[in-house]
Amino acid sequence: MKLLANIYLTRFFFVVFAGVVLLYAASFSVESLYFVANVALISLLGITVIDVFLSFLSSEPISFERRAEKRMNLGDANDIELVLRNNTFQPIAYTLFEGYPKEMQERSAHYSGILAGGGTRVFHYSFVPKSRGEYTFSNPVLVIRSILFLVNRRIELPATQTVEVYPSVAQLKKYELLVFQQQKTSSGIKKIRRLGNNSEFEQIKNYVQGDELKTINWKATSRKMELMVNQYQEEKSQQVYCIIDKSRNMQMEFDGLTMLDYAINSTLVFSNIALRKGDRTGLITFSDKIGSQLPAERSSNQMRRIIETLYNQKTHFRESNFDLLYQTIRSNVRTRSLLLLYTNFETEFAMRRALPLLRKINQKHVLVVVFFENNELEDMAFQKVRTIKDVYQSAIAERMTTVKSRIALELKRHNIQSILTKPEDLSISTINKYLELKAKGSI
Repeated sequence: MKLLANIYLTRFFFVVFAGVVLLYAASFSVESLYFVANVALISLLGITVIDVFLSFLSSEPISFERRAEKRMNLGDANDIELVLRNNTFQPIAYTLFEGYPKEMQERSAHYSGILAGGGTRVFHYSFVPKSRGEYTFSNPVLVIRSILFLVNRRIELPATQTVEVYPSVAQLKKYELLVFQQQKTSSGIKKIRRLGNNSEFEQIKNYVQGDELKTINWKATSRKMELMVNQYQEEKSQQVYCIIDKSRNMQMEFDGLTMLDYAINSTLVFSNIALRKGDRTGLITFSDKIGSQLPAERSSNQMRRIIETLYNQKTHFRESNFDLLYQTIRSNVRTRSLLLLYTNFETEFAMRRALPLLRKINQKHVLVVVFFENNELEDMAFQKVRTIKDVYQSAIAERMTTVKSRIALELKRHNIQSILTKPEDLSISTINKYLELKAKGSI
């Protein structure tokens, strides 16, 4: 504030001086006025030269640094930090135009102020990427002025930077905390008590002191004529596969994010939870053809493989080939597994066309079909009605919202489990279903 006051005081004295010169000149003859005008012009030129000298004295009057993560999170607010440093002894007035990525569609935002000699200023803004891939920050433009405010200097700062947007690791860490901490029900994660024990039969052995009486095998005891007990071992890890539909139905957007990207973020979160729970996780993507396949493993590098595989997934604007998916699962997934299928059925006809193949998959595995509620249709169904057009729109929207519920009921009738959820609740809903199935011992 003190620096700003000094600059405005300088400008004030300059204006007062010019006014005094004009008043003084008005009291003399035309020749004197001409002389004073020349003096004033020469003074103005001199001050301008001084301003040019002050503005262009340094080749790099202000240094710039952009601090951003090389890997950003899809759909999350990523913090960007801009740092300006004054490399000169004099105060500098500046206007900074950041080189935002073209995807942000930001053209008018800028940062202005006055930077004291040797001073530093830091700015923050958030970038929320809506798709995976590379984003390029171009060179920012800096316009500076000295304290005389007569000359502007434009400087393009060499600060081009490319960042990669990956499925949200921030959400992965967030839900990992929610699942494995004590106080989690308030965040939507259900705390489910496991039914029965988590062990499986290994062998029959002779009784030794300390064995539980309830494990006595009376048939083996009668045959051996000595006390025999069943020995159990900890339940082996189960196979869990996330199957992502990349057909055109998954291209619909909610809040700027496609359903495919919601499914990818959810897959990353879910796979991490399953690995932490001791299960083996894998990945299959498909549309009209089979895309990426990642066998279910529990190795330390599995999460890295899943992240890299999900990063490259793109929507194919074609129909889903469920027959090919069934053949792939039949060939490559040999043991009984939990299959989480992320897809989207907009009509009952589309669901019934895929239903015979879903039933075949469900016979050998635990299949959970995950699809989305349409938030926009729900808003339209319950909008305030003012015109006849609104009445028709509301009635049609309400009818269409019931389609998804009927699809879920039809799947349930054929013993196929499903999750019908809002896009923003997708990760919580899938985790809750997984915890429920684990508690029941279904997998």
